[in-house]
Amino acid sequence: MKKFIYTILLALFIAPNFIQAQEAAGAVGPISSFPVVYKYDEKVTWYFDMSASTFSETEDLYMWIWSPSEPDAGNFDNSSDFAKLKYEGNKIWSFTLTPTLYFSKTPDEIAASAGFWFRLKNKNGSKQSDVANVAYTDFSSFYTANEVIRSYPSKPTIDKPVSILFNSNLKTGFAGVESVHFHSGLNNWAVLQEYQAWLPDVSEKTKMKDLGNGFYRMDLIPQQYYNTQPGFVMENIIFLLVAKDWATNSGDQIIYAGEFVPPPPPSFRFFPSQISQKDFLGMSRKNNEAGVNKLLYTVTAGSKTISGEFAGGTAEIKGFINLVSELNGIPNLNEIHVLVKDNKNNTISDSTIPLKTLDK
Repeated sequence: MKKFIYTILLALFIAPNFIQAQEAAGAVGPISSFPVVYKYDEKVTWYFDMSASTFSETEDLYMWIWSPSEPDAGNFDNSSDFAKLKYEGNKIWSFTLTPTLYFSKTPDEIAASAGFWFRLKNKNGSKQSDVANVAYTDFSSFYTANEVIRSYPSKPTIDKPVSILFNSNLKTGFAGVESVHFHSGLNNWAVLQEYQAWLPDVSEKTKMKDLGNGFYRMDLIPQQYYNTQPGFVMENIIFLLVAKDWATNSGDQIIYAGEFVPPPPPSFRFFPSQISQKDFLGMSRKNNEAGVNKLLYTVTAGSKTISGEFAGGTAEIKGFINLVSELNGIPNLNEIHVLVKDNKNNTISDSTIPLKTLDK
């Protein structure tokens, strides 16, 4: 707890750059990694969903991280190239590192630290995200759990990474084998990715990572690994863990899939249902697509044009147009035309709204 408190205080109060005026880009969205579980001395890629932030898709983002150490210390206003993230599309950026190398720390030192605390920023530091933390999943309990397999997450979904661990010490015939392979399929072998030892590319694709001492790991994203068609519903992953050249195998193993819940469709509305030129016109769009964080509007009222924008996030973008002041003094208005687009130039609404006539 003391380490946690110290880290937050360091982030918010001690770092001199925070005292300067900065543009706040918003919170870091969901963070994932590939592989899902990893050792501190393994290469890993972290993925940051910034769809709810004000960073644009054309901006270069950089990692500024100070725990377990601060690799880019002293360069907050001019980030080094090694701290640059890779843009993956749909306002998701990635950062690939081997923690022990990047932080110049041993696995034990990283484990004893406060964790991975950071901000994402532009190169000169004038725009930055909120403080965030990459959570680490400790899977060391598997080594003594007496389980043949374990999945992270326990119920994977078709479009997200999964790491599958195998303890070959609990199955006969695996001692001293050259490699172990993942012979598998979806939905009780309906969709196959076989281990074919005579095909080098397939042999490599199905090869499990050797973690040492008889433990292995397979990392995959089901829809990519099995090349499933859009709309395919994954019910389970069924598999054999196979020694090279089929010298031995684990017998059938199965992992049941989690329920895939598609996101609700976007919904847009104007409110209130009736307005006059002496009202505020509200608009709201909920359940926005990844990367949509602004609504840009153009109101045409007679000879006058009003334009502006509202910012928000995936959950909702909402704002009000002050017709009271904008349309003051314009006579005989009985309707306005409102064009609303998102920040990707998609038309959200192209509407003519009648104006209620007020009693004089």
